[in-house]
Amino acid sequence: MPIVLFRVDERLIHGQVVVGWGGPLHADRIVVVDDELAASPWEQELYCLGVPPEIEARFLTVAAARGDVPAWKADAKRTIVLVRDVETAARIADGGVLAGEEVNLGGIHHAEGRARILPYLHLRPDERARLDEIAATGAEVSARDLPASRKVPLKELPAG
Repeated sequence: MPIVLFRVDERLIHGQVVVGWGGPLHADRIVVVDDELAASPWEQELYCLGVPPEIEARFLTVAAARGDVPAWKADAKRTIVLVRDVETAARIADGGVLAGEEVNLGGIHHAEGRARILPYLHLRPDERARLDEIAATGAEVSARDLPASRKVPLKELPAG
């Protein structure tokens, strides 16, 4: 089964992802791609507290994830991939690794230099440019906080 959700969400594993997305998508596996978290077993344990036992949780570096994406696309396990920021998504997508996949923009919150795009989405101009680069590799980029919410394609996102 393909990757059922590739999501950029600063909070990574949390209720909205596990219950809001994981339930309707019947996720078998959640993969968090984050170089720092991949090297921190105690932080991984904290994140796993919110994962039901029937869902496998893995933590990988960007380099490892780039190599595993083709296997996830071909695997029978329904996989949710989570990254913390646009830059990590862009590093994975580089060279077309995510071509044909949908990149979901979830919770990216206010920070200095970021403009409000949607209530749950704030972006800096450089992040917006990186999203355009991801889309140029063949990935479909859109924003949606929950499965029942309206999906907003990248080209329809307000400028902010």
